[in-house]
Amino acid sequence: MSTTAERSTGVTEHEAQQVERANASGRTPVVFIHGLWLLPSSWDRWATLFEDAGFTAVGQVADHVDAVIHGLNKKPAVIGHSFGGLLTQIVAGRGHAVASVAIDPAPFRGVLPLPISALKAASPVLQNPANWNRAIPLTYEQFRYAFANAVSETEAKELYETFAVPAPGAPLFQAAAANVNPWTEVKVNTVNPERGPLLIISGEKDHTVPWAIANASYKRQMRNPGVTEIKEMPNRGHALVIDNGWKEVAETALAFVKRFI
Repeated sequence: MSTTAERSTGVTEHEAQQVERANASGRTPVVFIHGLWLLPSSWDRWATLFEDAGFTAVGQVADHVDAVIHGLNKKPAVIGHSFGGLLTQIVAGRGHAVASVAIDPAPFRGVLPLPISALKAASPVLQNPANWNRAIPLTYEQFRYAFANAVSETEAKELYETFAVPAPGAPLFQAAAANVNPWTEVKVNTVNPERGPLLIISGEKDHTVPWAIANASYKRQMRNPGVTEIKEMPNRGHALVIDNGWKEVAETALAFVKRFI
């Protein structure tokens, strides 16, 4: 049964508790936004790292980002992966982030490159229009290609068993049609001077969001008067936020955020 707050704002009771905790701490909050096909627990280790660095983590946020952020007393740092990286840029473009980090971010309207590997990674959903209204799981082989191509077979299987979850099809169709649909929701205000500093992180071996997409997003964001940077992580795939090298990525994001907090 939904609580009154959940019915009126869409924010779950758990998310509301995190917001209250962040406000009570007086610390700068950091909001984590996960992407498709990964559980919210993919951010657990990141949350601990940022908490130890003096932030208050608000994780497990995807569907109610604006509502959660508006409930915070302080403007947060926002960090997102994949479709969470796209949402991070949307939030920042609305002026709601003190600093933001978009990791292997899904493309928005105006980002034109569409490499074959990205199409293959998205094909489990896009190959069937009926998947728009479905939650689609990845097989292990599909997960291995789309996420875990840069790690060992053993680690890939462990990541799949630990973090993989079915994902809604609609966001992928929306992203695929962003450049032909003038009414698309997949658009980012890249010129708002209130956007704040932005770092885009790209995995060198990412099949799902290859360098061509991440760099095209960076070039669009360079129109902004704020600090805009891009960093490529060598030998890393789309699973870079959860694989054995997660901490290097997290510390890169943390170092960027701390420059502006």
